[in-house]
Amino acid sequence: MISGPEIVCTCGSVKSMADMRAAHRDLTSAGVIVVAPSEADESPTPEQEVVLDALHLRKIDLADRVLVVNPGGYVGEPTRREIAYAEAAGKPISFTG
Repeated sequence: MISGPEIVCTCGSVKSMADMRAAHRDLTSAGVIVVAPSEADESPTPEQEVVLDALHLRKIDLADRVLVVNPGGYVGEPTRREIAYAEAAGKPISFTG
């Protein structure tokens, strides 16, 4: 098995994208590979949203652990689904709170 830097997948609401960017900077500065939700300038179509949601679950599969960026403790329904997926996959999960 090849070892290397830890891989962390971040999850959270698009409302907290600035907090996610800060978490990404901190993790990357600590030598962590970050896989994150996709950002877009416009809201995705329903079809694009299905593709992006599936892509993010695949990112969770690639990660060693999941970090939920949830300022103020907020966790929306899409993030709850991602947490449930990560739990089912046996991924360690932490929260920024």
